[in-house]
Amino acid sequence: MEKFTIVQSARAIPSRVVTNDDLALFMDTSDEWISSRTGIRQRHIVDTEDTSDLAVTVAEKLLHQAGLTADQLDFILVGTMSPDTLSPSVAQIVQGKIGAHNAFAWDLSAACSGFVYTLSMASSLLSTRYERGLVIGAEVLSKLVDWEDRSTAVLFGDGAAGVLLERTTAATGLLAESLKTFGERSQFLTAGQQQNANHFAGTLKTADPYFKMDGREVYSFATREVPNVLNEALAKADLTPDDIDVYLLHQANGRIISSIAKRFGQPIEKFQMNMASYGNTSAASIGILLDELREAGTVHAGQTIAIAGFGGGLTVGALIIKV
Repeated sequence: MEKFTIVQSARAIPSRVVTNDDLALFMDTSDEWISSRTGIRQRHIVDTEDTSDLAVTVAEKLLHQAGLTADQLDFILVGTMSPDTLSPSVAQIVQGKIGAHNAFAWDLSAACSGFVYTLSMASSLLSTRYERGLVIGAEVLSKLVDWEDRSTAVLFGDGAAGVLLERTTAATGLLAESLKTFGERSQFLTAGQQQNANHFAGTLKTADPYFKMDGREVYSFATREVPNVLNEALAKADLTPDDIDVYLLHQANGRIISSIAKRFGQPIEKFQMNMASYGNTSAASIGILLDELREAGTVHAGQTIAIAGFGGGLTVGALIIKV
């Protein structure tokens, strides 16, 4: 076991709500069409904020709730696929704005598996010589969406969430994990393409910065590979699906989660969902759900939880955590 405790959790959600009916005003879609296929009813979209703004809010909330100063942090890790800039990273911007002078900081890009991969990395750091750090998933996906493409525009939302982690001697932390990447299938979900316009370049194809996704392939990938990594992580932890109190899966599609619950023979109540309110917020989705469930008391000390992410890369990962 890699021992740590989740001291606090927090989220930052843009105030603007965009419903399915709002989208139907300017594209050929409807609330029934979107919600029946995805479970999404609305999403939150930024006005002027960028990804680092949401991440800074989360970091400040975490420190305030814990009664700590930023100087007491050893590291800040941010999972995101929608950074403000390629350099500095979102984590570096957060580190500077909150004054975390003793912390190192970097971003991890693993799309919708970003929170899982980043939490795994933080667990490893805490198992060595570091005492305390922040893990944040933050996305402003609205800047990567082609708002004339109904196949992707209806899916995504903006938001951020994170956790404050500390090394502990208690029997809590990471019991087991399984992380996998399938780069040979990367073409099935892409975004943020950049064009090389250097002085020496020839005629290049115009870069497309927007989301492009093969929905059938991604659905098939998720329903196949998420159970695989969950089973692998459970086996490493010497646990069965029945031993898990709550499953926190990336909030992309209600049908995907229902399919996975059925495959595991587990009651759907163990698989909490909130995509109806937020849409797919990529690396932020699991953190948002975790914070809501901790706030409601659904996730609490003494439980064993399973966290799983899946998405662009293609990437997938599962963590088994004692909280």
